[in-house]
Amino acid sequence: RVRLSDGRHLAYAESGARKEDARYMVVFSHGFTGSRHDTIRPSPEVAEELGVYMVGFDRAGYGESDPNPNRSVKSAALDVEELADALGLGPKFYVIGISLGCHAVWGALKYIPERIAGAAMMAPVVNYWWPGFPADLAAEVYNKQEVGDQWALRVSHYAPGILHWWMDQSWLPTSTVVAGTTPLPNKRDAEIRAKLKADGTFQQKMELATQQGIHESYYRDMMVMFGKWEFDPMSLPKPPCPVHIWQGDEDGLVPVVLQRHIASRLSWVNYHELPATGHFLSPVPGLGDTVLQTLFGNAKQ
Repeated sequence: RVRLSDGRHLAYAESGARKEDARYMVVFSHGFTGSRHDTIRPSPEVAEELGVYMVGFDRAGYGESDPNPNRSVKSAALDVEELADALGLGPKFYVIGISLGCHAVWGALKYIPERIAGAAMMAPVVNYWWPGFPADLAAEVYNKQEVGDQWALRVSHYAPGILHWWMDQSWLPTSTVVAGTTPLPNKRDAEIRAKLKADGTFQQKMELATQQGIHESYYRDMMVMFGKWEFDPMSLPKPPCPVHIWQGDEDGLVPVVLQRHIASRLSWVNYHELPATGHFLSPVPGLGDTVLQTLFGNAKQ
């Protein structure tokens, strides 16, 4: 663990090439229900060959990282920066986020762009209230969600102070994502989740993630991601680094039409849409290697 300037601690886990030998330093931001042990699952050979060191960390309130009652998109970005500095990753480093953890990547592009050498987001979760979305399009896809998810997001956005209470009421419509019951249109996604639930991994991941309490991990994640942002990602100026987004066209958790809209609004985003692919991108065969090769295969040494 490292100690931050405000006294909190962040727990981290390293993978890839040894830091002493690495050419590229990456901070990885895990998704909803994730942990410091999550990665994009590149083959060890590719990570070694490219010289990529990657550090994942339990985001604030997750796993063995202390909670931050003032957690925000900005604080997530500053946690990334402080972790990088504590580990001596240099004046510039790369950031990779997955799913809901991509709010830290958007935050880094907003608040610490001068520190970022490159960024990748895999199936980044969207906030339906970002002003850059056409209201009718956002409403159309929002209303296609399960009723419980509509309510969970609505409470997260408009009444975050009661989210913990709301999610605790068995008689109210609550998040199917937390329960692991969201309908998943992609076959691989559905099979992966069924296996995780059958062999106990789903429950183990939850227990690992919620050591500081489900409010400080899952629910505060929802409040940050779906709350009122200080900026609209679609209004960001072009950052001084390459930015990539990978998105499956059969994603049952992040509407592909909204991701396409983001890519159309931000000409500097390199958008990679994966056919017949769902939300769980880490298990997609070879994708972890593709991400690293895209970021570093042609990068200047």
